[in-house]
Amino acid sequence: MKEKIRIASGQGFWGDLQSIPLQQVTKGPIDYLMMDFLAEVTMSIMQKQKKRNPSAGYARDLTHILKDLLPHIVEKNIKVITNGGGANPKACVDEIVNCAHKLGIRGLKLGVVSGDDILDSIDGLMKRKAGLKNMENDREIHEVKEKLISANVYFGARPIVAALKKGAQIVITGRTTDTSLTYAAMIHEFKWKWDDWNKLAAGVVAGHILECGGQASGGNFLGDWRSVPDLARIGFPIAEAYPNGDVIITKHPDTGGSVSVETVSEQLLYEIGDPINYITPECIADFTSIKLEQVEKDRVKVYNVKGKPATDLYKVSMAYHDGYTAIGNLTYSWPDAFEKAKKADEILRIRLKDMGLQFDEIRTEFLGVNACHGPLAEDQKDFNEVVLRIGVRNHSHHEVEMFGKEIAPLILTGPPSVTGFAGGRPKPNEVIAYWPALMSKKLVKPIVEIVTT
Repeated sequence: MKEKIRIASGQGFWGDLQSIPLQQVTKGPIDYLMMDFLAEVTMSIMQKQKKRNPSAGYARDLTHILKDLLPHIVEKNIKVITNGGGANPKACVDEIVNCAHKLGIRGLKLGVVSGDDILDSIDGLMKRKAGLKNMENDREIHEVKEKLISANVYFGARPIVAALKKGAQIVITGRTTDTSLTYAAMIHEFKWKWDDWNKLAAGVVAGHILECGGQASGGNFLGDWRSVPDLARIGFPIAEAYPNGDVIITKHPDTGGSVSVETVSEQLLYEIGDPINYITPECIADFTSIKLEQVEKDRVKVYNVKGKPATDLYKVSMAYHDGYTAIGNLTYSWPDAFEKAKKADEILRIRLKDMGLQFDEIRTEFLGVNACHGPLAEDQKDFNEVVLRIGVRNHSHHEVEMFGKEIAPLILTGPPSVTGFAGGRPKPNEVIAYWPALMSKKLVKPIVEIVTT
């Protein structure tokens, strides 16, 4: 058993800084690189890509990143764990194998975790009493079943650990919990038992800190953000993990950003729901038990984490088609910029009503005035410019399209001093709605395969 391992965060989402993974494997020692590419909406995008092209449906960024990364991880024996396989982890692995061959790399073992995609199994699962009610409003799945675009089970660390035990140096998964990309490495290296709840919970907390990339090392920092040095060259966080469950969050020296109790605390509070019951497939972590200590500059100790037994349910992330939306923008300049923008909104709404158009939702924001804070924004009198941003949503493609035709006429038939109209008429875009659900773990099993380059 190793005395410690260093797990580096390489991506916080699909579209994150592509320079970071190479920085993490070259700026200092690490044992693992975890890269998180998935969000709830990402799976539906990837599923649509896969339907158009059976060899697509994964994070293309990942294969581009690995072209530069592969020689380094082979030379330094660094393991990579990522959910960049998205809706098509097998196709992702095929592309990585092709890349490795072009680089002359042979004998590299890749683990593929699949089985999370249950889109084509919904009818069978319903017959087996899967339930799949919407967790937020108890709506029944049959209401949207025919509109489903994606349906994926959140697997945890078990299949990743299984792939690592089989010798995989790179593990590519579909939809797994973000935290499992980190704590799977800790379970594997330290041989933790599956009922050692406190240690598993400590791994979950470490994973939660790493999963959003630079957000734990000074990015998007709500505290004294001006004090964070050199954000242009930010270093992503690294979890220095120990067998007893203690973790030190740090980053490579000579990189920008900051790792402090404050930056780590902010990330710990990100998207956790009930802090006493942070539920993952392997355990439940109590975030109120966490202790943080600044032991050195850019080194924060995380300890005392308490855990509880896992539930018998998996979370299921589903997405479905829910109509169309279109958004238009016009910019009004000083003087009376806000008054002009409000009048343009009033005129547009009257015209839409006169045309007999009805929408499920119509929303107006005034950028520069209230787009962030809505009714809480101060009603100031004078602005250099205000952007009128108005959007509609409806299940009728035609009515949304008609709305788009009414934006440009405001330029010559509305208030004066307008600019900022470019790119043509607003076009209807498909609305993808989220459907969170729960399902018994007995109804689905992950599939773990090993591919050798």
